[in-house]
Amino acid sequence: MYTHIHTHIHTCTHSHTLYKVTIISALHCVQSRSRKPLYNRSGTSAVGDTIWIATFLKHTGFSFSFVPYLMVFVIAVRVFQSATLSHCLSFSFSSLTKKPPDVTKSRKLKTEHLLKVDDHDFTMRPAFGGPAIPVGVDVQVESLDSISEVDMDFTMTLYLRHYWKDERLSFTSSTNKSMTFDGRLVKKIWVPDVFFVHSKRSFIHDTTTDNIMLRVFPDGHVLYSLRVTVTAACNMDFSRFPLDSQTCSLELESYAYTDEDLMLYWKSGDESLSTDDRISLSQFLIQKFHTTSRLAFYSSTGWYNRLYINFTLRRHIFFFLLQTYFPATLMVMLSWVSFWIDRRAVPARVSLGITTVLTMSTIITGVNASMPRVSYIKAVDIYLWVSFVFVFLSVLEYAAVNYLSTVQDRRERKMRERARSQSLPCTCGISQTRTMTMLDGTYSEADTNSLAGYTEEPMVPEEEQEEMHEVPEKPEHMVVHLSVSSESTTTKKKKSLRALNIIQNTHAIDKYSRMIFPGSYIFFNLIYWSVYC
Repeated sequence: MYTHIHTHIHTCTHSHTLYKVTIISALHCVQSRSRKPLYNRSGTSAVGDTIWIATFLKHTGFSFSFVPYLMVFVIAVRVFQSATLSHCLSFSFSSLTKKPPDVTKSRKLKTEHLLKVDDHDFTMRPAFGGPAIPVGVDVQVESLDSISEVDMDFTMTLYLRHYWKDERLSFTSSTNKSMTFDGRLVKKIWVPDVFFVHSKRSFIHDTTTDNIMLRVFPDGHVLYSLRVTVTAACNMDFSRFPLDSQTCSLELESYAYTDEDLMLYWKSGDESLSTDDRISLSQFLIQKFHTTSRLAFYSSTGWYNRLYINFTLRRHIFFFLLQTYFPATLMVMLSWVSFWIDRRAVPARVSLGITTVLTMSTIITGVNASMPRVSYIKAVDIYLWVSFVFVFLSVLEYAAVNYLSTVQDRRERKMRERARSQSLPCTCGISQTRTMTMLDGTYSEADTNSLAGYTEEPMVPEEEQEEMHEVPEKPEHMVVHLSVSSESTTTKKKKSLRALNIIQNTHAIDKYSRMIFPGSYIFFNLIYWSVYC
């Protein structure tokens, strides 16, 4: 009996399913014989177990002499059951409904155990006190967002990746596969303190989570990648604006570690920098990207490794041709229209000149509003101010024409008044057909035409003139006596009369302006575009 029960319990501890099946079969057998329920108690005490076993022995034909010993044995079994049997039975039920283990529930403990994050002081760099730790860097430029001439800066979005080895993070792996983590583990380990030199603003993207990736390999190699947007300063030279090319640089450097502690380098040389072929700007053509590196010295802290991302931009000229150069050229050409307008149309010529001057001022102001206030002259300034000078000179040209016309009219008026005061026959400005009596036939036709519209008339003696005019009125024509002493004197008079003709005949100033102004402006454009293009 003792051996049977002990064997039954021992079998249960090793085979939980057999124990359960045996007990259930026995209960069903006894119940079928007694035709009444045998195990209808609510508790699970040792006395109840003893009564239940005694009932079982009665129906099976065993003797009751072993009941006291059975009572002691059941108590021992109950103690043993409380420690192991219940766990055995519960484990047997879970084994029947066994599922694949959830690796993520125990991954955290496994990761911390493998990486030994809590066993090391990660505030210090790897191999602290030894040689400088090499940190490789590569960059993938995602986009070049904007270039600002006013603020003299640029905005760039890029993927920044760091490579180094930290033996404190090494772990054992049968598959030699790496483990990848997000930004939460970055706060617990050492990472390079790289920053952007001359940056104005920068941030790490956090949509939908922080764009940070950490990948750890079994041998301790670490890949640390992040997506960042940075706005950095760019020293631009606008002396050739808008026919210029700009070279900007994004500089990376360790903030705390000198070259004795951290050696920053491009991981794959020039191939460490990659760009997206779809990168484009509205005003610039991206010519090339390239990388350089050098040492930077600070007097108070020492030497640091500095990496450069250099890129060259060439400005598109077509926008400025449409918005600046063509309007300025049209305003200059419009100012030349006044040379073909009658000098007596004062409102038309004055309004046209003032309109072109004000338009040129507006163009110059608009261009300077979108540019930084530099102290040197830009290429566009030269073109606009020369065009402004041409427009302004056209206004001055009409002012000169109008002044000389006024002087000429005043002089003719004085001559008429003087002739009237004298009793000489004068026809200057009185009759509609102004005549001039030539007393000397040696005057040439060119000299005669230079006398401001006077016409020739055959020489008539004074006696015959008095007989022809019977009415006692003032003569309607003036007799002018001209004599030539020699040929040289005649030549000098011809030259002086030609000069007087140019001054007195205001149409001549407009005539020469029609050729001088366009020719000079075309010559200026040839020089300008040959120098700056």
